[in-house]
Order: sequence, then structure tokens, then C-alpha cells
Amino acid sequence: MQIGIVGKPNVGKSTFFSAATMAPAEIANYPFTTIHANKGVAYVRTPCPCKVLGVVCNPNNSACRDGIRSVPIELLDVAGLVPDAWQGKGLGNQFLDDLRQADALINVIDVSGSTDLEGNVGNPGDHDPRGDIEFLRKEIDMWIREILKNGFSKIARQAKMQGDKIETAVHGRLIGLNISEAQIKQALRDVPHPEDLTKWDDDILLAISVRLRELSKPMIIAMNKADIAPKGNVEKVRGVSGKAVVTMAETELALKKADAAGLIRYAPGSDTFAIKEPDRLNDNQRRALDLISNNLKTHGGTGVQRCLEMAAFETLDLITVYPVEDEGKYTDHFGRVLPDAFLVPRGSTAKDLAYRVHTDLGDKFIRAVNAKTKRTVGHDYVLLDGDVIKIISGK
Repeated sequence: MQIGIVGKPNVGKSTFFSAATMAPAEIANYPFTTIHANKGVAYVRTPCPCKVLGVVCNPNNSACRDGIRSVPIELLDVAGLVPDAWQGKGLGNQFLDDLRQADALINVIDVSGSTDLEGNVGNPGDHDPRGDIEFLRKEIDMWIREILKNGFSKIARQAKMQGDKIETAVHGRLIGLNISEAQIKQALRDVPHPEDLTKWDDDILLAISVRLRELSKPMIIAMNKADIAPKGNVEKVRGVSGKAVVTMAETELALKKADAAGLIRYAPGSDTFAIKEPDRLNDNQRRALDLISNNLKTHGGTGVQRCLEMAAFETLDLITVYPVEDEGKYTDHFGRVLPDAFLVPRGSTAKDLAYRVHTDLGDKFIRAVNAKTKRTVGHDYVLLDGDVIKIISGK
């Protein structure tokens, strides 16, 4: 699963990425700091079955702390987007191509309104942040439309002559954008259109592209720089944005660095932190931590972790499952207890999990065992959040 961090230049995308992943990314106060996409791993939290099962787990691909499993997800920080990027302005073509495989998007905006649409820095309140949401959606919509439109008339004629299904013809144009044929079918059900593809005009192609973006690249708004936002800006954005979270990425990054340096104890997602050794702090550090503490209380945390978990568990509706080899001891081949945690879409089956673990397991799937209930289940067993599953396959 890949989540794209998107937005116009200079709103804190790279800071958000660094705060979420602790991976290095160039951060500066000017447009187009990010030229090439940065990739990193962040973590989302979910209850680990170890507490319910009464065992001590030995995580392999994730971490467990006090019964909370941190499961990895991939983040992609791309170059900033400016108006008319779909026509190649700025770094538009590169930005949009980098987003092809993203499953969901976090649109980082400057809710303080201190950067214009081109990413130039001003003062808080100079710019209406609501415009940042509309323009970014439009750029992605137009990008999808242009891909669909390029050579579409030829494909439409062929489909008409050969009697191909509409969704098959459309899917052929959008291969590589991580848009499924099922999502195309849904978009076609939702958008009125002529059955004859040769009669589709630019408006129909755009309407379908908008719906495809909503289905294949669902978006969360990270209202960044909330600590300097003028009063009322957050409420304005919430009124037009749907899913939106107040964020302070710079604060999250500072807290994680202070925690790594041993100055404080901070858990991502928390609205508090504890100073470990007050005597090590100078006056400037104390004042900075006092300000941070007040901002955390005001906004209920930095919001960075909340964005990640909203994307994974609400927007993409993922659940966590744990494959094992020994259903009695909950171990893998090496004797590790509950070693791996996999994120899968809700509604996935035992056979889907088998393919996720290894292609051979899926191809040779025989049955599975629910390790919690010790019951044998078939290929069509629908997985539940927190399931521990043994997969049995042929030789």
C-alpha cells in the first residue's frame, strides 16, 4: 500500500513526510525544494492479538509496544503541484507520474494561508486555503482525463466494431494508474454517458475522470501550520473539504527528534510528552517545549499520526491479519510468535491472504485454520480484523 503526500509547493509536505517516516528529505522555505520523489516507511497503530492470546510476541515486519502493533506503510513525497500542472507547468508531469501507484492521497495544505498558489511565502491570512483543495483536485482530474483522451477516439471505434465492453476499453487506457476495472464500472454507473463511446466528449471524459479520482485516489486534507493559522481558517476548510485533520508537521518532527535525543519521552499520536532530564535543557529549549505543549493541548496532538491512520483504516478500510505456520503456538517457521502483521482490504478472503504471503501459497491453497478459534476455514472465508491465520497448501 502506498500513500502519496501531495500539495502545492512550500506547505510542509516534506516536513510531514520526514515527521511521519524520520527519513531524510530536503526541507527549505522556497518552492520546488522537492525535485525527485522521496520514499519512506511510516507506521499505523492497531491492537496486537498478543494480549488476547496471552502470549509474548516476537514481531518481524512491525513492532509491538504495550499490546499496540505498529504496522508499516509506504509514503511517497512528490514535487509540489502548481496550477496547470496537467499541462506541464512547473514539475507537473513528473509530479503526476509519481502518483500513478498511490492508493490514497494526503493533500497537505497551508491552513494559515501564508503561501499563494505558486508556493510563494507571504503572511498568515494572505491566501484563502480553500482554493488549494479545489485546484489540486482539478489538476489530478485533468491529468486522468488527458490520459484517457489520448488516442481514445481510435479505441472507441475499435470497441464499437468489436463489441468490447466499455469498462474494458477504458481500463486499457488507464493501465498503470492503479485504477481497477471494478472502479471503472462503478464510475460508469455513477456518471451518465452515451453507450456509444464514439459520442463521448471532453465533458463526459472529465466527469468520469473526477469519479475515478474519487474512487482510486481518495484524499484526506492535512490542514498544516495550524499553530499559526488565523482564527476561523480551520473551520472554513472543514466546510469544503470532507475528511480533514489539523496538523503541525514541524512540531511532530521536533518532538520525534527530541525523543530520539533522549530529551523527552513522546509517543506519536499523543497530545502530551514528558521531559526526561530537565537539567539538560537550556532556556530556549524550555520555552520551545512550553509552546509545543500548549499547541498540543489546543489541537489534540500534531495530527500527523491521525492522518496516516485515517488514510489506512477509514479511507482505505484496511484491516490487520497475522499469518502463522503453527496455529497452536502462533509461530512461524523460525518459532517467532505473531511475527508479521499484514494490512489487507476489508472483505479479503483467506485465499487473498495466501497470495499476499506468497504466490505459491495462493496457487496451491487447500484450506486455512483460524488460530483463535482453531476452526478450519475455506478459501472464501472473509478475514476479520486481528485474525491469526494458518494457511495450508499443496506441495
